[in-house]
Amino acid sequence: MAEIITAEQIENRKHWLKEIAKISGNFGDDSSAVEQEIADEIERKGYLTLLGHLRFCGAIPEQYGHDSTEEKLYSKYTDIVIAKAFEAMGLTSIVVKERADAADVECVSKDYCFVADAKAFRLSRTAKNQKDFKVQAMDNWKRDKPYAVIVCPIYQLPNKNSQIYQQAATRSVCIFSYTHLAVLIRYALTVSKKKSTKLLSEVFKTVEALTPSKDAISYWLAINRLIRNYDVSLKNIWNVEKKAASESIILSKEEALKFFASERTRLMKLSREDAIREVLRLSKIANKIQVIKSVSENGLLDT
Repeated sequence: MAEIITAEQIENRKHWLKEIAKISGNFGDDSSAVEQEIADEIERKGYLTLLGHLRFCGAIPEQYGHDSTEEKLYSKYTDIVIAKAFEAMGLTSIVVKERADAADVECVSKDYCFVADAKAFRLSRTAKNQKDFKVQAMDNWKRDKPYAVIVCPIYQLPNKNSQIYQQAATRSVCIFSYTHLAVLIRYALTVSKKKSTKLLSEVFKTVEALTPSKDAISYWLAINRLIRNYDVSLKNIWNVEKKAASESIILSKEEALKFFASERTRLMKLSREDAIREVLRLSKIANKIQVIKSVSENGLLDT
């Protein structure tokens, strides 16, 4: 049973999986409706609801079809979540309606501005390469802004060597996680929004000052040490969100495995002809289950 992630947050995740699946067919109207509903929900229920979104949204639901309207709307949902997260820190944030050649979120504060993008992946997905993170694209999409940030699920980030870290340092594009963002939100709302936005600017400057390297450890060591040492109050916040990150992996795996178990049952009830068609279409289920079971903490929060 989860200790940090609440039962309400778990139920809210289930609610949003169903809500996003209820699409009207008009992407622009749907994304606007999702944005308004999330804003109303946060205002009504408080920041713990926002933390719940951050803890879960990095995992694309397995029940959504590849390149489906649900998957596309889910991608926009993750952008809305990080935009609301930056707002909770005291920044002015908007979700950009453009669909191509632009960052999905733009943020400004009194002292700096940046663009942002949220990334989410299916737990069953095997190979992820540098193009999935779009570091170079985010550099191009800065336009006149000095910084860019890509927010990812921590457990899906490379934990050894990757060109994305070299690109991040070279291009001043911060690779961040939903867990790190949750830490900054809690710091903003329990200590000071001003200090939280200042800390985020220090994160950007730290990435900018890094010697370009493919080494994941050196990248995350710099980011994690900065955050943990910035304020004594951050130690407890860090430990809580680190625990929540571990719980979210377990819960997201349960969610995905439950779906594939139901799919397997459904297939077993099909006629021979229907079963053959479905098996041909879904023949990778066993492989995906193995990939999901292999997902685990990668140690980046321990650096």
